Amino acid sequence: MAKKVVATLKTGTGKSFSKVIKMVKSEKTGAYIFREEIVHNDHIKDFFEKK
Repeated sequence: MAKKVVATLKTGTGKSFSKVIKMVKSEKTGAYIFREEIVHNDHIKDFFEKK
């Protein structure tokens, strides 16, 4: 199944997306949480700006 995912990312449509990771501090515990998301390249800046 992993081969299908790699094959679709190599096509023209998969190249326009990126996996972004943002470190967010938890309000309850104060520990840091990593938020991962696959975002279109045009919306990367919006992902990092929102809280």
